[in-house]
Amino acid sequence: MTNHPYFYQFLEPVSKELALVARELENSIFTSPRMMLTHARVFVENILQQVIYAEKLADDPRANLKDRIDLLNLNGYLTPEIRDALHHVRQIGNQAAHDSRKFRYSEALLSWEAVYKIVSWYLEVYGPVTLKIPEYQDPTPRMEQSYEMSEIEIRLKALEELLTNSRKHEQQETGFAETAVTVEITKDTAEPPGFTTIRMITYKDRKLEVPYFLRDAFLLPQRFSKSETFLIRLGAEQQARIMSELPSNLEGLHTYVKRYSDKNSETFFEELQNYIEEEKIRRRLTLERPGELFFFYKSDHIVVTEELSRVTLNPDEFKGIPGLLRQLNEDDIKTVEQLPKELVILAKYANVGIGTVEKLFDQLKEKQLVVK
Repeated sequence: MTNHPYFYQFLEPVSKELALVARELENSIFTSPRMMLTHARVFVENILQQVIYAEKLADDPRANLKDRIDLLNLNGYLTPEIRDALHHVRQIGNQAAHDSRKFRYSEALLSWEAVYKIVSWYLEVYGPVTLKIPEYQDPTPRMEQSYEMSEIEIRLKALEELLTNSRKHEQQETGFAETAVTVEITKDTAEPPGFTTIRMITYKDRKLEVPYFLRDAFLLPQRFSKSETFLIRLGAEQQARIMSELPSNLEGLHTYVKRYSDKNSETFFEELQNYIEEEKIRRRLTLERPGELFFFYKSDHIVVTEELSRVTLNPDEFKGIPGLLRQLNEDDIKTVEQLPKELVILAKYANVGIGTVEKLFDQLKEKQLVVK
């Protein structure tokens, strides 16, 4: 999935962190006006802290946004227009942080316009003379799948922390005028929706990032071939059934059930790593090809065409798996389109092992090639 352009890309040569926070604000305007209004305060406050540093004014770390606006205004650094724009972002942001009413897109757009005035002033006075500031433009809602509100908040908070740390680093290492590019961002923050890291799971010295879209994923034991029985036993103890139930450190996970060792915890960690990578591939597929039906088996997949979906599940069409076909028909699953998206689930049937499911998947792949 390619990264979309965003309005404040022109800010990147001055501060990539500021630009990325602005991008998340833009993404949130039509997703959650409240969130945009709340976090716009943090964005402009970071700009004011840069100005205070550049002008060598004393900045009290306990000061809030209003204090910093007043400090710059009393010292003659703000025009009435910029002062009013700053107070607008501050006041509507405070409302959004404390008032339970519904906030409108129009309010977020007014704040967005005020932010533009503030950024333009900041760059004209303190930015590189060669930087060209584009004309203001309203953002437009995107038609493709967007980030969920809580994921945007996670992204914003992470970027704001990065912005704050970067500003402190710059002020310690160099003067403002000498700073052209901020601390390098080592990780791409423009992942597709759902890919933001929500938590870390560790095992000894190894770490595993859990993406947002898997935060409450059901850990189907059949997806973990070496740990299937281990997970079934853990599930019986109400442990490790869903991702959010997993402890942050998997050392000692085996102690919840009898006759298992730390080797089982280690093996599960390794399989969990593979599971997350497989799920990321699946997620990208569904984002890139919305509305299409997929069947998944381990790390492989099939795109289910309309013609393939109508194929009947009977011994004439699928050879060597009569027991599975009979049980599917008994459950009123009679055509391919009625099969579960996660084919490994079919191993739940009596006398049906993973080898039988693989036979079905291979034959589906062959039919897919024939009916293309």
